[in-house]
Amino acid sequence: MILHAIVADAATAGWAARNGASVVQLRLKGVTTAERVRVGAEVIAAVGDLAMVVMNDDLAAAETLGVLVHLGQGDAGVERAARAGISFGRSAGTPEEARRAQADGALYVGAGAVWTTPSKTDTGPAIGLDGLRDICRAVSIPVVAIGGVDGSNAASCIGAGARGVAVIRAVTELPRLRALLEIAVAHGGDGRAR
Repeated sequence: MILHAIVADAATAGWAARNGASVVQLRLKGVTTAERVRVGAEVIAAVGDLAMVVMNDDLAAAETLGVLVHLGQGDAGVERAARAGISFGRSAGTPEEARRAQADGALYVGAGAVWTTPSKTDTGPAIGLDGLRDICRAVSIPVVAIGGVDGSNAASCIGAGARGVAVIRAVTELPRLRALLEIAVAHGGDGRAR
């Protein structure tokens, strides 16, 4: 099970890693690669070996730091990442995008936005649980649900076939989310005992 925390600073990254995040993704918009490298080094130090660190959108920063990179559909760099041997995740809003990401060598797919969210305004319409389920069925690599995910609906994402969830606003709920997801996985994805 993957619990992916999307953060903007080292303090939050360290807290997330200590409180259940298996992946910490640094997402800094509107700053230079040099600033992402600086903050990324702080994140790596704060996280230690508690979680995997991923750089959002910036392949050069990821390469400098020696971490994974997450690339959206509009981000260049898939071929360069493959040539440089940098593992990457890829955003997908449709089964076709997910299949292309897998064919390109993505380590995982970030599927969504599952529900509308103010944290990510550059995505298409919400795909809902049916869209998430379709993406999960389209690929064999892990699918991580993103977009409006919190404690009230995270288990439903697992029930739809996702291997995990990514959170931005709900990062403060990590301990509760981890417990809810563990129950969902143990009970076949929907949190109900069988």
